[in-house]
Amino acid sequence: MTIKPKVTIHDIAEKLNVTASTVSRALNDNPRISDATKKAVLKIAKQLNYQPNNIAAALRNGKSHIIGIIVPTADRAFFSSVVRGIEEIANKINYKVIICQSYDNYEKEVQTVDALLNARVDGIIASIGKNTENFDHFKKAMEKGVPLVLFDRTTDALEVSQIVIDDYLGAYKAVEHLIQQGCTRIAHFTSPKKVSVFKERLRGYLDALSDYGIPYADELVIKSNLQLEDGRDSMEQLLKLDKLPDAVFSASDYGAMGAMQVLKENNFRIPQDVALAGFSNDPFTSFTDPPLTTVDQLSITMGKITAEIFFEQISTQEKRNMSQKIILKPELIIRKSTMRKPMPDTPAARQAEHVKLANQEPA
Repeated sequence: MTIKPKVTIHDIAEKLNVTASTVSRALNDNPRISDATKKAVLKIAKQLNYQPNNIAAALRNGKSHIIGIIVPTADRAFFSSVVRGIEEIANKINYKVIICQSYDNYEKEVQTVDALLNARVDGIIASIGKNTENFDHFKKAMEKGVPLVLFDRTTDALEVSQIVIDDYLGAYKAVEHLIQQGCTRIAHFTSPKKVSVFKERLRGYLDALSDYGIPYADELVIKSNLQLEDGRDSMEQLLKLDKLPDAVFSASDYGAMGAMQVLKENNFRIPQDVALAGFSNDPFTSFTDPPLTTVDQLSITMGKITAEIFFEQISTQEKRNMSQKIILKPELIIRKSTMRKPMPDTPAARQAEHVKLANQEPA
């Protein structure tokens, strides 16, 4: 198989009998080049299937108009929605994104940052992996003058802008709701990793118990990776206790879904025997039986604000060293998995009743 050499601006220049610099200016819409020349250059470039060398262009003018986005995994609804929000803002100002996955692997995350730096991206937006405890790779980007903005999973070890949800408040609201529904023995699924989001959700759980005078029970807090199978394993562990919990608050919707499967397989009623609440408002949560109460992380909004902060930061050199922390207020989405008794007449209660009626089968 013969590989054709890559078309360059010199090939276009030869076809039109003009200089390479004229072609370059025409492709960059330089006002010094006539419209007729621009049209001729674009026509030949299309015929030859010319692909611009973004790295070379970035070396010349210092801008690639490409940003790198690092997420733990792109197949999670939360992260894909955040990326969508970022792209909506980026595309409006003619920026493209490169989406990379770390798979919560530290070495992969380090390699990804190096690859993005070598690609001459104009900046990096990242959500830190669960297993990352050393941040030298991100510091390397900052030392090179590459703007860095973190979202969701962040760290105070880096003086960069951060956009997060109030994980503490979201967890507190969820546990408070379970208590108001009459639950007094509430289990919590959390992560053993030193990730801020899970630490804050655990803190919200603990404070809600304390504020309502409910004693803490160590056997009710179970650590795992919070995936579906982890939720199943954690619920099976709880079923072996002498005294069962009457509610479970999981720091992820997947963990709550695994618990729901095990409870139904063992003929427990949800929420009458065990109420369930998750965190993230993944799309499947409204289709479970019963629909799952969860905390909405406002993912698209987070993505848009992250992009706005990022582009504001790179707009001027002075702002590159500025850092700010934006904390979004989460929303508790109340569904049938926790509704053990009528709710008080509050906006949240009226929302819950609306959800309840919406989920009823038509007569």
